[in-house]
Parts: sequence; structure tokens; C-alpha cells
Amino acid sequence: MNKKQLVLLLLFLTVLSGFFIFDLGAYLQLSFFQEQRDWLLNYKESNFALTSFLYFFLYILITAFSLPAAALVTLAGGALFGFWWALLLVSFASSIGATLAFLMARTILYDWVQGKFGHRLKPINEGIKKDGIFYLFTLRLIPVFPFFLVNMLMALTPIRVRDFYWVSQLGMLVGTGIYVGVGAQLGVAESVQGVLSVGLIRLLILLALFPWLAKWAVAFMKKRKVYKAFPAPHKFDTNIVVIGAGSAGLVTSYIAALTKAKVTLIEKNNMGGDCLNTGCVPSKALIRSAGVSHLFARAKSFGIKSTAAEVDFPAVIQRVKDVINKIAPHDSIERYTELGVECIQGEAKIISPYLVEVAGKQISTRSIVLATGASPNVPPIPGLAEIDYVTSDTIWGLQKLPSRFLVVGGGPIGCELAQAFARLGSKVTQVDTHAKPLPREDEDVTEFMLENFQQEGMTFLGEHQVLGFQKHEGENQAILKQGDREFSIAFDVVLLAIGRKANTQGFGLEALGIETTEQGTIKVNEYLQTNFPNIYACGDVAGPYQFTHMAAHQAWYASINSLLSGFKKFKVDYSIVPWATFTDPEVARVGLNEKDAKAKGIQYEVTQYNIDDLDRAIADSEDRGFIKVLTQPGKDKILGVTIVGYHASDLIAEYVLAMKNGLGLKKIMATIHIYPTLAESNKYAASEWSKAHAPVWLYPWLDKFHSWRRK
Repeated sequence: MNKKQLVLLLLFLTVLSGFFIFDLGAYLQLSFFQEQRDWLLNYKESNFALTSFLYFFLYILITAFSLPAAALVTLAGGALFGFWWALLLVSFASSIGATLAFLMARTILYDWVQGKFGHRLKPINEGIKKDGIFYLFTLRLIPVFPFFLVNMLMALTPIRVRDFYWVSQLGMLVGTGIYVGVGAQLGVAESVQGVLSVGLIRLLILLALFPWLAKWAVAFMKKRKVYKAFPAPHKFDTNIVVIGAGSAGLVTSYIAALTKAKVTLIEKNNMGGDCLNTGCVPSKALIRSAGVSHLFARAKSFGIKSTAAEVDFPAVIQRVKDVINKIAPHDSIERYTELGVECIQGEAKIISPYLVEVAGKQISTRSIVLATGASPNVPPIPGLAEIDYVTSDTIWGLQKLPSRFLVVGGGPIGCELAQAFARLGSKVTQVDTHAKPLPREDEDVTEFMLENFQQEGMTFLGEHQVLGFQKHEGENQAILKQGDREFSIAFDVVLLAIGRKANTQGFGLEALGIETTEQGTIKVNEYLQTNFPNIYACGDVAGPYQFTHMAAHQAWYASINSLLSGFKKFKVDYSIVPWATFTDPEVARVGLNEKDAKAKGIQYEVTQYNIDDLDRAIADSEDRGFIKVLTQPGKDKILGVTIVGYHASDLIAEYVLAMKNGLGLKKIMATIHIYPTLAESNKYAASEWSKAHAPVWLYPWLDKFHSWRRK
């Protein structure tokens, strides 16, 4: 607590204590005012300006320090000054006093509360930024809520001071007018409690409903304005049209079909989208082949004499295609047709919020779900058109293993494919603007992976920029820059793995006026609605996470919200989002890591278990890596987990389940894990936390107890 906060806190406590110690409340009772009423009225008549000023100042003081007398003083104002002048004085004095109380609470408590509970308050903060004026106005209309509590609680949110002031002035006007009006006839009131009759409270509650009704009316008018140029048809051909048959589109269609809705699914390329055809499935198949090749290289460490394996790269690529073909029936037109989904192959074009055109046919629909995915980002690097480059989409067309493989990008896709090609026999150089690979992870993770890559013979050029490409004497070259030094390196094939951009072009979004974000994704609200409420977006095209499992997660909300529109809708839950990078060892994470926690100002404790101590990992010669758990200080509540190790993507599932269901490390430690398994590492990590929080003070007493028992 700084000096200013301490001074304000002492001032507040001094005024509040003085009020009660000196029983100043006795002078602010209805009976006291009634006894002194004639004298006060006479004094006011002869000293009107001074009386008004003193009353105004007293009212500010009472509300600023949250003294329990505002209601009585409001009544007294009506009795002394009459309705209009009292209303003027009280309206401004109450707003000024409330704002001072607001500022004191914000100065003393805001930083501490946001620092300690900021991650929990994030949804509230976002709601206040969006609708804070509306909520404050509603609270001010209902005197059932103590105004001092409203002042303090709003001070802990990011609402602006000027908004707090003018909304308070306007919102309290109705209640102030009622109190002042009753005060003008104070002689008939026997107590402050008697001021608010049941009928009056009902009236105030009805008034409080006004902003909600107004909000509904505004939303209704906005909707009418949005759809003004697009009249809805009298009936619809289908309940929902889904554009894109990747993970998001398939799950959306599947759920809708299960609920017996009529669904039309449109895909211009292959069913299954990027995940099946160019992303998750082929990359994991390639990584597995590369892993087997690497096992041959490690054969001696397992006690097996063997020559190095010979990689047949065309056969590896053929295996990748075979894996895709084996999984493809899961996502096929035949399967989804059997489920009741109408599948159409072709390019969709949105004509209106209710009309989609495909293959020369127009389909009217109540709702549209955009699940068009994303594509590799290919920036306009000078000379790129002159050289041989691939992306995560086109790399599967390679038929010859590149001798010199350049990877631009140190994120998950770049790292996975760089390591796989290195293990298959390419000489790999990886370039990134960050110092180490996987820059979103903690320093110990990135350092671990960098050392691991170097041990496998990969070259990582951190803090390097790619200025351009060129052909020199028939050879591909990349021009790189580090600091002030520029140089070139030769390569056979370069992989551009520098992010993915949402597919938002070519199917009518621009003409319709669908809004997009600065990141290029489709702008959606917490219900996945676009600026046209019956058009939804999910998966990579909507963000904020470009994971297949997140696309499926969002698809449930998009499907249900679109089908139940007008009756019920559900906010997307992003509270627990896991992900993994499928390098070897794998890197898996859920919740916060240290980098995130520090950036958000969240206090945490770290518990770490090193996997080199795990029996099963030792037996498998995979004894490397660690589990790092972040918890609330002094508690076993899990804030986040990072696992670096063999099958980390599988091990993380236990923590995902625990965090989703509010289970702490004590519950994990108390769970029986099969021996010997990799999953035991989760139990041992929990045990490390328990040992660090053991009641050490109790040990000497236990020693004495057991000594006594031996006598």
C-alpha cells in the first residue's frame, strides 16, 4: 500500500469512527429534525445561501464517507427547501459524494483486487466495459440496493469516472425525487422506514425494469435495421446451412442432425477439412514415421545392434496418404448422409442472411454457420515466387526428401515438421524472429526444446529476420538478417510456417457486410453470432484458438444456439483450454504458465516434478522432461499445468479434468494410479506439492508422541 492509499484509508476510518464514537448519528434522526424543524426553517429564511451551502456540503460528506444518514438528510432537504430546490441540491451533492466515495475505494482497493483476482474478474471487467453504464443505471434506479455498496463495487471495475458520475446523477434522480417529495410533507412521516411503501417499492422495481426493456427495444431496432434490406422468407428449405466441412462444420452438422433438424452442409474441397487432409492427421502420421526412424538411430541404447534405418521418403508420404484414406470414412459424405445431413460439394455464396447459393441452387435457411477454417499465411516476401517453397498445406506433395530443409517459423507447426524432417534425414535449419522455439511457452520449456533440437543435429537461428529469397547459380537462397549482419544460406525446400489466416474471402461476406476483427477473423460475440444474429461462425475462421478440439467445442455452441435462437442461447466456455505441440518430447499445456501469470499479475506457486525420476519413463528410456504445476499460493487449486515429456498430450488430460471440475492436487494425489505407468507422474507432481506444504511444525510433536509410545 502506497502513501496516498494509506492516507485515504486512515481518513476514511477516522471519519467513520468519529461518527460512531461521538454519536453524531443522534443529530441525524427524524425525531431530532422534527424537534428542531421550526428553528431550522427560521434560520433558513434569514440565511438561505449559507444554509444551502452547509446542507450541500454536509450531504457530500455523508455520501462520500458512506455514513448511514443519507435517506434522512434527503427527507430533511425536502422539508427545509421545498421540492425543486432540494431536488437540485441533493441530486448534485449525492452524485459528487458518490463519485468521491468511488474514487476513494478505487484508489485504496482497485489495484489490489485486480492484481489478486484479475483472472477471475476478467468476464466481469469485459461485461462492465461493454454494458457497465446500463448495469449502473439499473442499480441506481432501485434504492433497495445500498448506494454505498454500489459505489464501492463499481470502483473495483474498469468503468470510467465520468461515466460513473453522469449515470449516477441521472439514475438516482427518480429515487431522489421520491424521497424529496416525501420530505416536503415530513410532518406526516413517522419514520424513514415508512417512506417506502410496498406500492412505492413496486413502482421503483418497475422503473428498474425500464432499462432492460429499453435494451430489448434497442436490440430489436438494431435487428430491424440490420435485416431491413433482407426480408425473411415465409418458410425455409432447411433449419441450418453449414459452410465448411472441417472439424467445426462436421460437428455442427452432426449435433444438428442428432436433434432432428434439417441440415445442409456445403464443402468446396475435401470432407474433413484441413485437419484430416493437410493438418493434424498427416502431420501426426509423418511424425510417427520419423519417430520410428529415430528409434532405429537409438537402437544401441536399447541393447539392440542395428545399422541405421534407410528412409524411403515416397513410401513415408504414401503411408501418410494411406492414414488419411483410412480415417476419411469417419468424415465422409456417405456417413453424414446416413446421419440425415444433406451434403453438397461446391462453392457456397451467401446471397442474404437467409439465402445461400451453391451449384446453381439457392437454399433458404433460418440460420447459417460459417466454418470455413484457415489457411497458411504466406506474406509477400521478396523473391518468394522464384524459389521452391511449401506450406503446411502443400508439403504433402513432396516426393523427394529435401537434403537441405529450411523452416521459417518457430511455432508448433514449424517445430513439429522441422524435427520430423530432421529425423527422416534432412539437414534442417529453422529460422525465427524469437530467440528460441515455441516462444509462447515458459523460458525453461523453450530452453529445453532448443537443447533437444540441437542434440538431434538441427540448427535454430533465433532472432533472425528473412529479408527475401533469391536464385543464385541455380540454387535457392534465403537472405537473413541478425542485428546489423546480413547473410544468405542455401536450401532445397523452404517451409513457411508463420501462422494461419482465417478464410473469409470468396463466399459473400464482404458484400453482406459481415464484420471482421483486426486479426482477420470473423467478429463474433460470446454466443458466436456475427453482426447478423442468425449467422454464426466457429472454428479457425472465428478464433481465438486455432485448434481442432476448440473448433469442435465451439461447434456445439454454434449448433445449439442457432437451432434454439429466440428461445435460449449459451455463452462459449473458454475457461479451460488445453493444447499440445507434438514434438518429441511433446509439450502440453492447460491454463496459465508462468509467462501468462506474470503478464496478468496473478500470484502463484510452482511445483515441479522431473520425469527422469519416473520408473516407467526410465524403463522406456524416455526419462526426460518435467511436469510444472501452478497453484494458488498456499492452496492446491490448479491455475495451470505445463508438461514436457513422452506422451505429454495424454498426461495433460488428468489436469484438464481436474481444473474443469474444480479438483485440486490433493484429489490427484489421493487417486490410485497403475504402476508402472507414465500417468504416475501426475500423482508424483501432486505429492511434491503436498511435501512442500506439509505441517513441519507438527513433526517434533509427532516424534515425542512416538517416543512416548515406545516406553
